[in-house]
Amino acid sequence: MRPSSIAGVNQLPVEEKIRIYARFLPPPLLARFGISPDLVDTQGRRLATFRCGPGTTDVVVDLRHEYGAPDPLLYAHLTDTVTGQVHVLLYVVNDPASPRFDVDRMPDGTKTEFGTAGRNLPAEEAAVAAGLAPGQVRRGLRMLSHAVQSFESFVASLGHEAYFVEPLAYHNAIVFERYGFAYQQGRRLMEQIHSGFEPRGRFRDRMDGSTPFRKPEMADSILGRSWAIHDGVLGEPFTAVTMYKRVGKTAGVDTYPSGEW
Repeated sequence: MRPSSIAGVNQLPVEEKIRIYARFLPPPLLARFGISPDLVDTQGRRLATFRCGPGTTDVVVDLRHEYGAPDPLLYAHLTDTVTGQVHVLLYVVNDPASPRFDVDRMPDGTKTEFGTAGRNLPAEEAAVAAGLAPGQVRRGLRMLSHAVQSFESFVASLGHEAYFVEPLAYHNAIVFERYGFAYQQGRRLMEQIHSGFEPRGRFRDRMDGSTPFRKPEMADSILGRSWAIHDGVLGEPFTAVTMYKRVGKTAGVDTYPSGEW
């Protein structure tokens, strides 16, 4: 019988589970960087690592565009829900040719853990100026449509009709909405956030220019709102938001009508 969960896949022989997990690597991404289907370079060195040991219920995939690259081209962390559904905890695609912003680490090298353990403010200010979103160390590749398509093929191969994602920031949730995701939890929060940034909203008054992440005009864009939320404008962290998508279907959810990036 084919496995229907991450835990089930992790029980398989190494080469077989790698073959299964490679299904969610978008073929256009591999083609763009000349990465072979067996995920090795011309010298036979592996470009991808898979952390998926037997007895575990999660998998981490780290794909580099070339051997020894400092940052992943694609990094994904998936786990099982309590009912055996696929839950995406983290999925990042970087443009390796773009400038790097050290928002992920302090000057002494300590990890910021997406800003929860510390913030490298000079790096964040530079990232804002370059048009990056909170948490981004490099510009993305605008390949989410390909990623969704490949991921849904992977989910369907496990026999599931839906999968779950954990948006780490406000902008992630809005982007997922536009790719057809709905909310398992957090929709009311998202609607309250939109209301709060509207004229006379309670967050609007906090966009007073007191930091580079709270300029008044940032209240009127997805990216600006996300940076303000990262800067603490809500008075609490952006958490407790979980979304899901049904394979091949779109939910039509829009908590920021006409919102522009």
